[in-house]
Amino acid sequence: MNTATKLGGYGAGLAALFAVALGAGSLAGPVGAAPERDDHGHGGHTAPAAQAGGEALPGGLQVSQDGYTLTPETTTVPAGKKTDFRFTVTGPDGKPVTRYTALHGKELHLIVARRDLSGFQHVHPVRDAKGVWSVPLTLPDAGTYRFFTDVHPQGAGEQLTLGTDVNVPGHFTPRDLPAPVQVAEVDGYEVRLDGTLKPGQGTELTLTVSRDGRPVTDLEPYLEAYGHLVALRDRDLAYLHVHPDGAPGDGETRPGPGITFHAEAPSTGAYRLYLDFKHAGRVRTAEFTVHAGQAPPTAPTPAESGHGDHRH
Repeated sequence: MNTATKLGGYGAGLAALFAVALGAGSLAGPVGAAPERDDHGHGGHTAPAAQAGGEALPGGLQVSQDGYTLTPETTTVPAGKKTDFRFTVTGPDGKPVTRYTALHGKELHLIVARRDLSGFQHVHPVRDAKGVWSVPLTLPDAGTYRFFTDVHPQGAGEQLTLGTDVNVPGHFTPRDLPAPVQVAEVDGYEVRLDGTLKPGQGTELTLTVSRDGRPVTDLEPYLEAYGHLVALRDRDLAYLHVHPDGAPGDGETRPGPGITFHAEAPSTGAYRLYLDFKHAGRVRTAEFTVHAGQAPPTAPTPAESGHGDHRH
């Protein structure tokens, strides 16, 4: 996903709620649990939480896990300039990994967000024979960005989400986290979020896509699913990334307007959600702020919610 926009919540503005679910996926099982897989072999990108001192950690908080390490060639890039970002994932032997198990059609998914949860991007680098990954990226504003890699190196016992910081020099003005809303607008589309998050308890989040007041019933497959959900926890950017159960063309999963995920927040607090969906040949991202275990403030209008739009 190539964007300039990853638990909490996904309303006025819609004529009706088109609650047609595409399937249920796990945004997070019990912290530390392996991601569930559906009957079609689709599991979330969420890596099982790592253990540190006997306590489970959500994904993305570690640069190294189980001997695998995310190693960027540079940790500083200029603002507003397209840069060929290069990195490796090294294995327990210290050498770059060259063999991976694909996750939703890609060997590696790279997620980028500034530490104030703005500037979200989801892209797919290419790898050379020596195990060096590269992708052209433009980070528009100064600040510190968190880079996440969803990978499953062949030989690793589980899928991993490794994270590292990349700095963009310059004057940094952090953005306030947008207030919670039920409806996000992006590129002429409205996406309604229904459902709430409860720390440590599974709940359903249904995101319903419409355009010009009409339900979108012909969502297009993107990376083997009709929707991709990334969630980042405010302050530490704990990471979750999953997909709905079912698969396009399985005879059961409908291409909209609703996409349902089964979610479990690992803690109380604010989260930023990023839903990627594809329609009319283009991938778009709808963003939401949600609060788990807290009463959210009064919702502003959709225009105040903050949203992103990106091409892949």
